[in-house]
Amino acid sequence: MASNMKELYVSTVAPALMKKFGYKSVMQIPKIDKVVINVGAGEAKENAKVIDAIMTDLAAITGQKPIVCRAKKSVANFKLREGMPIGVKVTLRSEKMYEFLDRLFNVAFPRVRDFRGINANSFDGRGNYSTGIKEQLIFPEIEYDKIDKVRGMDINIITTANTDEEARALLELMGAPFAK
Repeated sequence: MASNMKELYVSTVAPALMKKFGYKSVMQIPKIDKVVINVGAGEAKENAKVIDAIMTDLAAITGQKPIVCRAKKSVANFKLREGMPIGVKVTLRSEKMYEFLDRLFNVAFPRVRDFRGINANSFDGRGNYSTGIKEQLIFPEIEYDKIDKVRGMDINIITTANTDEEARALLELMGAPFAK
């Protein structure tokens, strides 16, 4: 399944980008570098089991073991101490990255209620794309009965593109369902 996305890139996406932007070398063609999936868990400071539940969900979705993110500074207003677990993240590269993007674009996003496409303006100015998901239930790997709470997640797609225009063309050709 993952090789389909990679084959799509090599056979269709790369030549189309080279033609559209007039690159002189194949090394100039933008490609997806990595995908970072992040789940913030503010309630983890009261209940340590929350982190375990999130880690189980993320491992099921991505097929890779997530790591725990800890607070860098103490913040008295949030009752937060340095070193407390406050989130979980996974960084996907190569095969697992392509497999995840394939499932995200073709399976998960279409399962969102009233889905009209993802925001085309969520680029950061340097060719990276970020989007949020309100619930983890849109992934088929998550069983509704087994979750303790509906949680959202941030998905960041980091590309080697220099501009947002290049990154948007890359993601559109890869099958990202941008809103019209």
